[in-house]
Amino acid sequence: MKKVAFSLALALPLTLAAVGAFAKEWSTVRFGVDASYAPFESKSPDGTLVGFDIDLGNEICHRLNAKCVWIEQDFDGMIPALKAKKFDGVLSSMSMTPQRAEQIAFSTKLFKTPERLVAKQGSGILPTAESLKGKTVGVEQGSTEETFAKAYWEPTGTKVVSYQNQDQVYADLVSGRLDATMQDAVQANQGFLNTPRGAGFAFAGKELDDPKILGTGVGIGMRKEDTDLKVKVDKAIADMIKDGTYKKIEQKYFDFDVYGG
Repeated sequence: MKKVAFSLALALPLTLAAVGAFAKEWSTVRFGVDASYAPFESKSPDGTLVGFDIDLGNEICHRLNAKCVWIEQDFDGMIPALKAKKFDGVLSSMSMTPQRAEQIAFSTKLFKTPERLVAKQGSGILPTAESLKGKTVGVEQGSTEETFAKAYWEPTGTKVVSYQNQDQVYADLVSGRLDATMQDAVQANQGFLNTPRGAGFAFAGKELDDPKILGTGVGIGMRKEDTDLKVKVDKAIADMIKDGTYKKIEQKYFDFDVYGG
């Protein structure tokens, strides 16, 4: 027994040393993003990526002493691309849901905002299966909104149409091909309703809440094996909140708290 214990005592430091030798330095962190979801992520007129998520990601990289690389990806392909190592994290307003957590790991929460339906002003549409029967609702492909609409509304006669990005959803809503859309309420308000193309549209009914499908907030998706990166990212987020940097970034985009309880 003593010989075994002695052997293990010798082997453990060597094992830890070997792990350390191969640990990734994370001098570069690549984030996948779908830049069609202002004010969280979008493109400025000159093509530069801008938004709340972009600023948070750049600050996280700064605290990790890492170079930030942003890789554009349609939202429905985010998790497959992450697992295929096209990038190291999904930083694109991805809700943390039990279904996604089976496939990937998440950072601590970045923010939590409600979900709402948008429709023509005066349409009388409500976010219920009864009200949406026979109507056409647009959602972003691969989103929690798509899952929600197909679970609760499609079985009772709602036509749910999925799009590659949110800009396409709004284009068809404006053209009249959709009766309503479901998305993040803050994104809908600032990225659509408060813009010229959102004239004549409004929120329809109350906020929607379903933690199992819609999640418990937004986080950064990472591969489960990259535990060292998760530790670094979680610490960076905690430090940003503690020292007030998170609040400063938040105030650039919102006049209310998006972190949530």
